[in-house]
Order: sequence, then structure tokens, then C-alpha cells
Amino acid sequence: MSTELPDTTAEETTTTESTTTTGNTTTRPAEQEVTVPVLPAADWSNPLRDARDRRLPRIAGPSGLVIFGVTGDLSRKKLMPAVYDLANRGLLPPGFSLVGFARRDWEDQDFAQVVHDAVREHARTPFREEVWQQLVEGMRFIPGDFDDDTAFKQLRSAVEELDASRGTSGNYAFYLSVPPKFFPKVVRQLKKHGLAKAPGGSWRRAVIEKPFGRDLRSARELNTIVHDVFEPDQVFRIDHYLGKETVQNILALRFANQMYEPIWNRSYVDHVQITMAEDIGIGGRAGYYDGIGAARDVIQNHLLQLMALTAMEEPAAFDAESLLMEKLKVLRAVKLPEDIGAHTVRGQYAPAWQGGEQVRGYLEEDGIDPASTTDTYAAIKLNVDNRRWAGVPFYLRTGKRLGRRVTEIAVVFQRAPHSPFDSTATEELGQNAIVIRVQPDEGMTVRFGSKVPGTSMEIRDVTMDFAYGESFTESSPEAYERLILDVLLGDANLFPRHQEVEESWKILDPIEEHWATHGRPAQYASGSWGPGEADEMLARDGRSWRRP
Repeated sequence: MSTELPDTTAEETTTTESTTTTGNTTTRPAEQEVTVPVLPAADWSNPLRDARDRRLPRIAGPSGLVIFGVTGDLSRKKLMPAVYDLANRGLLPPGFSLVGFARRDWEDQDFAQVVHDAVREHARTPFREEVWQQLVEGMRFIPGDFDDDTAFKQLRSAVEELDASRGTSGNYAFYLSVPPKFFPKVVRQLKKHGLAKAPGGSWRRAVIEKPFGRDLRSARELNTIVHDVFEPDQVFRIDHYLGKETVQNILALRFANQMYEPIWNRSYVDHVQITMAEDIGIGGRAGYYDGIGAARDVIQNHLLQLMALTAMEEPAAFDAESLLMEKLKVLRAVKLPEDIGAHTVRGQYAPAWQGGEQVRGYLEEDGIDPASTTDTYAAIKLNVDNRRWAGVPFYLRTGKRLGRRVTEIAVVFQRAPHSPFDSTATEELGQNAIVIRVQPDEGMTVRFGSKVPGTSMEIRDVTMDFAYGESFTESSPEAYERLILDVLLGDANLFPRHQEVEESWKILDPIEEHWATHGRPAQYASGSWGPGEADEMLARDGRSWRRP
């Protein structure tokens, strides 16, 4: 059950003014009166609201969230602050409940203190005591291991008690913020103790973090186990990149504007580059990262999802089934290069000076086997073999200890077929490009050629920038805010389905198999933009990587 803020008969009239800036030119439309609803306290039954008006904030109905592995970094830095931010924005029901499950000898008040500290340190919105007091009344903690039947019996009792005291109506999402090896154990325990089966008229959902398997075989095995307990539409696989405003803006950019979609094809696009770069090393994640690597950790999920959104056809509607259908068409049309060795590169960061300090190489990190062949950098070339994209290469790359932290999608256009200008006039002119900046500076850049002021005809690249922070008064919510709210609402638009997961592994598995039998990863200096072999890979195609 989901509810939205009701319409109201009380209204106030305000005057709004928006501006659009391009270069040094600012355009201000005429002022106009806008009617803004004055929103009362949440009214769950107001019949005047229009559920079809997506401009109204969506509010979760009676519900609770159970987090397994609640003591981990993800929970402390992202999940618990996101829950508070949703409550602070009025998007959670008054009786919302939060249950933590972990191997700690804590009481409810100890758990509440942990949540309080996490919220104070990491929440996006200001701390308000009245919001906190309402939230803390619904917090419970269950100590125990994942194979502890007594703990799961206590969890069931806590859920039933919250139904009675907080009015959660039997609606619960179970968030598995645990290593993938524990997924089967947790979902089987939920089934064994009757927690996965919802009482009549209510719902139960499972939220699963990546990585979902380490190859196609393990992903299929895990899908079988999870779907034995939960129906496919009850399973929400988290890819937090899909919760970012800029990623969702790909769809708005393409399908809500007439000027881009007509040229978004092989007739005009030369190639596409999708980059996710990090300027940090693995930190204390050796136990997770070694044996997984950059390609499995990032390309299989984040980058292939970004590629699918960039390349897909217009969906019939903005709903989960329509989006799934179009993304699957792209993933199934992906064609690997015939010579995988020549069109893929893997690397490991080496010791170097970065950011004013000497940093260790991957093989010197604590907990890493000096003989490890795990990739901390991966670059691959893919082709989408369909009418829209035939002949347009997609270059995907990711890495740790690179020049800076940035994620972007760059659609690079072909050069003009005929130029009436002298070569000297255009020697500083590159290719037109549309760059969607996913993080950290969320927005979009359009690069094109413009005449330099003066008496001579000299053309140089210039850019037009759109930045979320400058164009909207409200800051973008964190990805986990949007995704947790969507889980509680049952909105699966931004969650990959099991078919997408399996198709992505079909793409990556042959590359990983090739790497496993062909030598060691190339070394690259920390703080650089990857191994030289990656530059050579694009140079063979007459192209070069962008330097964000």
C-alpha cells in the first residue's frame, strides 16, 4: 500500500522566477503566478488526492524495515542516514519501524544510540529532535547469528509486536546488507520462520545488495534460491547508481527533449565512453575485493546498466516492465570483440605519489596475496549489434587510484563531413560531445565549436553546462533515499531484474575467462589514468580516452 500527500483546499499564491544561463547570456521568463498547495500533516485517507500526479511527494504507507548486517559500513554511512532523511522529509509513515539484526550483545537503546550517531555524522538533512523521537520509538534490535533459530523467533515476535504497537500492518522489507555468501542462509531462515510469507492484505519484500553472484552460474543458483522464498516481484536488487538523479535524467534528456533523440544513433554518434573512476584504493576491503576485481564489482552492474539506459529505445511507459524490456534488448544485442585480448585491458595500481602522499600499490595492501591477479582497473570495448548502434563502439572503464573521482557518460559525435574552414582555423577544435556527469558534480555538459572573438576566423571548443546544484533549489536526495522509498512503495523501476543480471554475466564471463589464462594485469601508477595498454586500445581505433 502506498499513499501520497493529499490535495488540500487551502492554497497560497507565490511568485516564482527561473533563469537559464548559457555562457554569458541570461534569459528570464516573464513572472507568473503559481498556485502552491499548503500541505497539512499526513492524511492517509483524503479522497481528494490524485494518485496519478507524480509532482506530489510519494509517501510510504504503514511499513517497517529490517536490516541484516546493521553494524556494517553500508548501514552506518548510507542506510540509517537515508531512513532518517526520509523521515525528516515527511516521506515515511508516523509508525514506521526499524529493526536491526547483527551479532552484537545490544539492547534496543544501544542500537538507537548507534543509529543516532550515524545520523548525526552522515545524514543529508538537518537533525530535528521531534523527528528523531518519533523514529526512535519504532526501533528494535535482535542479536544473533544467521543460523540462530532463536534469534529469528525473536525477530518474528518483534515484527508482531510492532504491528500491534506501531500499526505497520504486516508490511516489511528485509534488507540484506551482508556479504553475498550469507544471502541463501538469511532467505531460508526467513522462510523457515514464516517471515517471508505476508499475512493477508500485506506485503513482504527482500532487498539484496550487489554483487549478485560472481559469474553466470552462481547468479543463476542464487536466483533459484531467492525465488524459492520470494516471488520475482518481491525481490529488489540494489544498484545504487540507478538511484542517482543524474542517471534517471538520462531518460529525461533523451525522451523529454526533441533536440537530442534524432541524433542519438549511428548516423551521428562516433562512439560512447562510460567511465567510473575512483581516486582511492581498496582500503580495508581486501577480504571482499581480492578475487572479485574491478570488472565484476563495477562493469557487470553499474556500467552495463548505464550503457543500457544510454542505448535503449524509448519505453512504452516509465514502469518496471517497459524499462526491463528495453534494457534487455540492449544487453542481448551486445557483441564482444573477436579479439578480446586486443580490446580489453586489466590493470593493478602500483605505488606512487598521489595527492601529496606516497601510497602503496595493490599488491602491498594489507591482506592481499603478493601473487594476486585481481584487477583494480578494467577497460572493455563492446558493440551493440542493432539498427540504432551498429558500428558505434561503447568503451567502458573503471579503476581505483585514478586521477580523480568521477563517473560520466560521454556521447562523442562524428566530425562534420565537410568543413569550409582552413585547417589552421579549426586546429583546436575537437569533436562535439554530450557529457552526462553522474558524480560528483551532477549535471551535463555540451561541447561544441564556436568562433573566437576577433577579426580572424578561429574556432575553438566551448561548453554549455547544466548543474543540478545551480538550477534547482532543492538538493538531490541520496541514491539510497530514493531506493529505500521505492522498496517501501513497491516501485521496481530502478531495480535490475534477474534477467538483466544474467545477461550482464553473459557479457562479462568470456572476458574474465580470457583474462584468467592470459598473463598478469598491467601495472599503472597510482594517480594516473590507468595503464598505457588502455590508451593503446583506443589508439588502434583512432580514438583517445577523455581526461575528465
